[in-house]
This record gives sequence, structure tokens and C-alpha cells, in this order.
Amino acid sequence: MKELLDKLSSYNIFNYLLPGVLFSVLVSKMTKLELIQKDLAVGVFVYYFVGLIVSRFGSLIIEPVLKKFNFLKYADYNDFISVSEKDKKIEILSESNNMYRTFIATFILIVLVKFYYILVAKWPFLIDWNDWILVILIMGIFLFSYRKQTNYITKRINSKKTSNE
Repeated sequence: MKELLDKLSSYNIFNYLLPGVLFSVLVSKMTKLELIQKDLAVGVFVYYFVGLIVSRFGSLIIEPVLKKFNFLKYADYNDFISVSEKDKKIEILSESNNMYRTFIATFILIVLVKFYYILVAKWPFLIDWNDWILVILIMGIFLFSYRKQTNYITKRINSKKTSNE
């Protein structure tokens, strides 16, 4: 277990594992959903996965919404690549930035889970659909994450090609 934890980068810990633990603990305390794991090894994987989902929600939903309302303004991607190669602190700042976004997503998702339980109390038939709803939502998150990551890689490749020409 220690070897596994040693292999996790600070990015993985602060953007996936910590938010996954926080989300799981708070949702378990605030709803009937029990996400706390008794087995530590299983817990690390479950919390990491939960944190990964929370992080992707932040990337796919929170970030675009904040950009749309002009709450955020990003630098040009080519400038980001160019400057981050010269100033290594940009990577650390970007990691912190992603962590804040993931914590925002954590708390918004906790509110949404709590709201879902209010809907279930009003419309009990939703309980029968819990598993399907969850699987479809997670599949959608990873489908759009895959597209976003592919676009990000393509953009980075194109940025490097342009700078080398």
C-alpha cells in the first residue's frame, strides 16, 4: 500500500484522492449514500475514482460555465506552452488552479447529490433508476473527458509544430 501511495504525484493526491475522500465523507454524512470504505486498499481506489469523476465534472462543467460568465479568462494556449517551458512555476500554479476547480466541483456535486435525494423523496420511482442514472452520467463524463483530452493533445501537438516551423 505504501508503495502505491508513494507513486501518486502531488497532482493525483490533491486533484483526485483528497477531493474523493472529502466528497465521500461529506456525502456519507449528509445523505443515505454510504461511500466510506472499510478496507483501506479498496478505499484508496474508490476515493481516487470518485475524485477523478469530481475533477472531470469540474473540467467539463464548472470551468466552461465560469468562462461563459466571464468569471475566468485564460491566456492563449500557445503563450501558456511557451511561458511554461521557461517558467516551471506555471506548472505548479496550474496544478493549484486545477485543485481549486476540483474543490468547487466537490461542493457543487455534494449539493446536487443532496438535491437528488430530495427529488427521490418526492418521486420514489427514481430509486429504481439509481444505477442506470449513475452509469450513464459517469459514462458521459468520461466520454466528454476523452474528447477534451484528445483535443488538448492535438492542440499541444499543433502548438509544437507551429513553434518549430
